[in-house]
Amino acid sequence: MSAYNFYNLKAEQFFAQYQALSFEQVHKDWLDLLPAKAGMALDVGAGSGRDAAALAAKGWDVVAVEPARELLALGKSHSQGMPVHWLADTLPELGKVRTLSQTFDLILVSAVWMHLPESTRERAFRILANLLAPNGLLVISLRQGPSQDERIFHKVSVAELEQFAKQQALKSKRISRTSDALQRTQVHWETVVFQLHDDGTGALPMIRHIIVNDSKSATYKLGLLRCITVIAETLPGLVLRRNDTEVTLPLGALALVWLQLYLPLLARDNIRQNPQGTYGFAKTAFFELGKLSAFDLQMGGRFEDERAALVHQALKDAATNILKMPTKYTTWPGTNSPVFSGQTFRTRRTGPGLYLDKEYLSSFGEFSVPTSIWNCCSQYACWIDPALVNEWALVSKSWNKGVAVSTIRDALELNPPKRCVTEARKLALALIESNADLRCVWTAGKLNDTNLAIDHCFPWSRWRNNDLWNLLPATEKANNSKSDKLPSAPRMESSKPAITRWWQEGYLQSPLSESFWVQAKAALPFSEQLSDVDELFNAMCLQRAVLRKNQRLEEWR
Repeated sequence: MSAYNFYNLKAEQFFAQYQALSFEQVHKDWLDLLPAKAGMALDVGAGSGRDAAALAAKGWDVVAVEPARELLALGKSHSQGMPVHWLADTLPELGKVRTLSQTFDLILVSAVWMHLPESTRERAFRILANLLAPNGLLVISLRQGPSQDERIFHKVSVAELEQFAKQQALKSKRISRTSDALQRTQVHWETVVFQLHDDGTGALPMIRHIIVNDSKSATYKLGLLRCITVIAETLPGLVLRRNDTEVTLPLGALALVWLQLYLPLLARDNIRQNPQGTYGFAKTAFFELGKLSAFDLQMGGRFEDERAALVHQALKDAATNILKMPTKYTTWPGTNSPVFSGQTFRTRRTGPGLYLDKEYLSSFGEFSVPTSIWNCCSQYACWIDPALVNEWALVSKSWNKGVAVSTIRDALELNPPKRCVTEARKLALALIESNADLRCVWTAGKLNDTNLAIDHCFPWSRWRNNDLWNLLPATEKANNSKSDKLPSAPRMESSKPAITRWWQEGYLQSPLSESFWVQAKAALPFSEQLSDVDELFNAMCLQRAVLRKNQRLEEWR
């Protein structure tokens, strides 16, 4: 019998056993190392949720991993209403966790390691090390002693963990030995705490090299890196595949963001992007689209007839250029080996119209990014993007003597350039006019046409997302009070019924339903699982935790 099946069959027994001990009792030997400032934690083998709930009570956002479904259900119930995000995932792969492209300030692997066969442990440790944030702590407890039931425990040792740690450049902070808290005489525990002082991937120096040091005969290398950063931060649901070494994206997604970035520069302001002043990839179709707004070229956008043909051709031209120019010439320092790779597919429109969704963007081809660089772009976008804009403006200025740097910076403003709540407001007003009982998602106050505001749940000033799922009805007073703060986890949980009701009554019963889902699946983690509003809300809460960690946003409680 597998360990998972055993824990499923005995779920209530183990739940009671784990809950009989407190978090402080079990982890007293290392708790003084726990950072005073709460961050984002990963609890691998979360079991009853005891540890995850305790960390959440201290202000941590916790991703709780548990492969035994019955135990997961009990743990999830125990931590209901807390910032604990449950995933059915398992070592050594932690495939779902890794799709988040996040690192963690604390990773707790309590009473799990002895379940892993020797052949999987080195890989498991490497994956855990890659999930650690700089200065993050990895805590692993080892059970020593025989199994007293049907479970199989493998022999494990501190020496093995220390060897793995040396390979991954982790520093050993503490090793402790304690007797069994359940007073089993043949069992004792060893706990090892490791720390990562540097991310160790070399991704940040490589990105800086591309931005600052790499030679540039045009702005295309900067454009490509900015496309990757935008997608990593705001459209992670578009990822097609990922493994230890690379993340694969729809080539059309790169082309779509490319158009968003270059249309204002070339078609609107005629700002040179190379010293010759030639237009390169920008051909007739590109300039015919010059008057399109940033809101047209977003996920869920629909085009018909002649406009559809122009968008398709402009995307095709951009995709071809991305592979021929910046992909080919962005190389690892001191080599001719490209950092990125990709391939085009023979793509044709199948009808008079086109719809900007993941399937359509995938028809142009595929593009691969080293996993370390992808993760870095995801986590540090708030630092990388301003650096890209600064270098891009300076490079462009050298080729546009009569253009002010401020003009170039304005043209480089990340799309969308302004808040857009028009469609959401129309739907809300229609519900009010039909005498529906529309209420503020934050205060439950009744809304009318004079006090209605449409709030970006995640502050637009820090995460520029005008997607429908992110636009919520609120009173003007609540909207002004929240301002640019991020809703806290308890605030989100208490507002869940109101938020999901708005989604259902506002968007999902309107012609915008399809666009609502396309946008959500592109922007939120675990897009393949988003089939109902409960799953969508869970993904939204997980994205809240990611934004809180990456941007250190002030919370609205």
